[in-house]
This record gives sequence, structure tokens and C-alpha cells, in this order.
Amino acid sequence: MSQSPSILSKERIVARPGFNRWLIAPAALGIHLCIGSVYAWSLFNPALIKRIGVVASAADDWTLKQVVWVFTVAIVCLGLSAAVAGKWLEQVGPRTVGVVAAACWVGGFVLGGIGIVTGQLWLLYIGYGVVGGCGLGLGYVSPVSTLIRWFPDRRGMATGIAIMGFGGGAMLAQPMIEGFIRHYHELPTYVGATADVALVTEAGRRYVERDGQRQEVVVVGPNDVAAMITRGPEGVYLVGTGSVGVAETFFTLAAIYLVVMLGAAFLYRVPPPGWQPPGWVPPPEDDGHGRMITRHHVDIDEALKTPQFFQLWVMLCFNVTAGIGVLAVAKTMMTEIFGTTLPTIVDSAFAATYVLMISLFNMLGRFGWACASDWLGRKRTYYIFFGLGIVLYCAIPYFAAQVSIAPALLWLVLFYATTMLIFTMYGGGFATIPAYLADLFGTRFVGGIHGRLLTAWSTAGVLGPLAITSLREHATSKAIAGLVERIDPRRFEAAFGAGVAELERLVDAKTVTIAKLMEIAPAGTIDPTPSLYNTTMYLMAGLLLIALIANALMRPVAPRHHMPG
Repeated sequence: MSQSPSILSKERIVARPGFNRWLIAPAALGIHLCIGSVYAWSLFNPALIKRIGVVASAADDWTLKQVVWVFTVAIVCLGLSAAVAGKWLEQVGPRTVGVVAAACWVGGFVLGGIGIVTGQLWLLYIGYGVVGGCGLGLGYVSPVSTLIRWFPDRRGMATGIAIMGFGGGAMLAQPMIEGFIRHYHELPTYVGATADVALVTEAGRRYVERDGQRQEVVVVGPNDVAAMITRGPEGVYLVGTGSVGVAETFFTLAAIYLVVMLGAAFLYRVPPPGWQPPGWVPPPEDDGHGRMITRHHVDIDEALKTPQFFQLWVMLCFNVTAGIGVLAVAKTMMTEIFGTTLPTIVDSAFAATYVLMISLFNMLGRFGWACASDWLGRKRTYYIFFGLGIVLYCAIPYFAAQVSIAPALLWLVLFYATTMLIFTMYGGGFATIPAYLADLFGTRFVGGIHGRLLTAWSTAGVLGPLAITSLREHATSKAIAGLVERIDPRRFEAAFGAGVAELERLVDAKTVTIAKLMEIAPAGTIDPTPSLYNTTMYLMAGLLLIALIANALMRPVAPRHHMPG
């Protein structure tokens, strides 16, 4: 007696005659909206780097570079798991893959939250980064190939629908993350105003004598208040008291995402073999508009032997590298470039809204550019991405320089508009690449080929954040050294309780920062903070130039790679 197929099996989800293919869109959007919250990672950064100090970074707090690498690990594992899952998806179907994706993504939040509570950074890496990253990859590939099979007549639109959700995930996550963090946030114990407290500096750290014991503290100055999650008075706060509320937020999000992702996974259906839309006639291979749409199919393993695969790999990698580094530090970058020059406008809430708008334009770009590519052709669409992107990335350092010299709302508006346009093309690149693959390699194995191409995303997940944090770190060190040269050594020692000779220790302990140095710098000193990202932007423009060349060299796949029949 034969056993009936499992409720998760591919055989159980073959659509019956008359099934409405548009019902697949909610399932694709549901999973992608959940896993797309990874793009809101920068909302956690300000709190995670104050896990112990709460109102300001303490000496033993994690650094921005350390917490950004959690995001990097997640993206690396996304690409690697997608490369493996692509072929597995063809065998077991999207429902099984979707359920496993839900278990990994939710499990990553739970493990990551435990890591935050216990102060174990490695557990945050393993949880959110590795386990959650695998959930990202599995959840990412499951809807894409399914929708392409249901919409062979509108490939760009189909991939735009699926991947639009991933871009919009941060938009929905932003109010939840911000709201939960504020709800669970608890200010640390307030010791008193700085002038009223006897501070002691040892090895760069600040201490007070309290209840007969020496206790570590952080000092909050006027430039630090705007960055506080919950506003408190300037002055001295005890380290190790209060809570930033991130762990509790992780646990709450895990419960929400579990319900949504499981519900979406059980909505999946696949078309019967040989199905195509009623009345649809496949387009000719050469339509006279450079679209290079093939009627043939290329096997997953054979695709890796073609130059077209590696050209697309370079294009995706460098386009993602250019955008993902900015995404990883978006909230911090907005605050640093404009927070000190336009503090009445750009506060913590404004920076959080900036992340929300990035998600919105990322999402709109995924759908809009993908649909436009059905008309323009994929190659022409990527010409726009790379050519215009080079100009826009080169413009950002100019806006940052101008706001340092003469703070004005105009530079904020131009910066905002420029980055929003960049993120439409960043999202559009993701949404259009599966259709580009289907045009070149056919639709039969597009899910598996797409999964392997996403290793480019893994590579970009390392290159982008590494470039932006390393170059920012170098620029920060250079800026601090320049400011110290302009400050009277006696005033420096009075402010930090140690001389300039102890600068390295003071910086390592986060006692000395650019913001605190600007409080004692001579009048007329230009704040170097807005220029911290200039070198990164020029590097990203250079990467897009390489991608532009790869796209220009794209040609149809040679017939020897086609499957017979």
C-alpha cells in the first residue's frame, strides 16, 4: 500500500485546473516581507553599541564594526544557503523550503536575543548571522522561481512582485523595531550633572566613588543627547544598569515572523508540467530590441560553464556591494553626516525615518524597474543602473563637504533624494536579475541558477560593510588626530581627566570621540564627521564602472550549452 505524499511535498501543492495564479503573490510577499527586515539591521546598531552603557558607549561595549559584521554574516549565509537550496528547491518544492526558512529565521532571532542578554557576541553571530542567514537564503529563493513559472509572459513583473517584499520588509519592520525598543528601553541609573560628580580616569575609563565602591560610568554631553534612545538629562550614568531593549525586541519579532511565514508557506502552489498562460505565445529569441530572450534551457551545472553567468555574477556583486554597505550603517551615517550640522532636524527619529524611506524606495525600485525591464530589455535597464549610479555616488561627498562648510537644508534634501534614487536601482538590480537569468538560460532551472548566482550577494555582504566600516574607522582616527592638534592640551586634560599622551587609550575606551572633541574645539573648527564616508563613495562608483563594462559585453548563451529537445 503506497503512502500518501507529505503535506509539505511538491506533489501536494500542484495546482488544480482553473487555479488563479495571482494567489501566489501573497505567499511570496508574506515570506519576503518577514526576511526583508534584515535591511532594517542598522536600526539595531545604535542600541547594540550601547548594550552596557545604554545612553552612551561604555569601554566594554561592542563596536559599530563588530555589530555590522553580524549583518555581514547573515548576508554571506544568505548567498551560500541559496546556492545550495536552489537545486534542493527543484526537488522538494517551495512549501518545504518555506517552512524550513521560517524555522531558521525565527530560530536566529531567538539565539541572537540570548546572545545579547548574556553578552556573548559569538552567539549573536551564530544565531542571527548563521542560522538566521540560512533562513534568509531559503526564504529568498522559494518564491522567485515559483512566480517566474506562473508568469512566463511577465518575467520582470513576476520577479518584481516576489523581491519587492524583501525590499519592503524593512519598511514594515521599522515601526515595530523602533516601537519595541522604546517600549523595552530603560534608562540607567543617573548619578548627577558632570560638574557635581568627582570623576576619576584610569586606563581611559571614567569612574566615580559611590557607596564606598568605585563604579564605572559614562558621561553624556550635549552632543550625545540627540543620539539617546530615550531622552535623559546630560551628566553621568552608571554602566551596567538599565536596558537598551534589543533582546526583548528580538524575541517579540520572532513570534510575529513565525506566524506570518508559516501561513505564507502553506499558500504555495506550483503549476502542472507544461502549463502556460492561456493564449500566450513565447516571444522570438531575437525581438530586435536586444532582449536576448531564449526559448532553450540550460542545465544548472552547465550554466556555470558560460561567461554570461560570471558576467551576471560580477554585475550583481558590485551593484550590491555599492548599496549594502550603506544599508548596514544607514541610520548611523545619516546621524553622523547631518546630526551635528543640522541637529534640530536630523535627530534619532529622523534617522530612523530615513531607514524607513530607504526600504520604501528599495521596494518601489524592485517592482518599478523590474516591470520597466520587460519593456526596456534587461541589458538597457542595467546600463541605467550603473551609468547613473556612478554619477550619484560621486555626488554624495560633495553634498557632505558643503554641509560642513555652510549647513543648509538644501544639502540634506539633495543627499536624501540622491540616496533614495540609488536605492531604487539597488533594489531594481535584485528584482531584475532573475528575469535576466531566465532570458539567457531559460526557465526550467532558473531557481537553481539564481540560487548559485546569489553567492555574489554573499561576497558583496562582506565587501560592502568591510569597506564602509574600515574606511570610516581610518577616517575617524585621522579626524580625531586632526582635532586634537587644534585643541589646547590643558583644556583636553580638563575635559577627559588625562593628557594627550593617553589619547590612544581614551579612544579605545570610547571616552574620546569626535563629538566630545568638538565640544572643546576652538570656535570656527569644521566638524569632520560628515566627510567620514567620502572615500567609500568613490570606491563604490569605481565598482559600478566595472559592472557597467561587464553588462556591455553581455551576449546570448552559445547553442552548445543548450539542453537537447
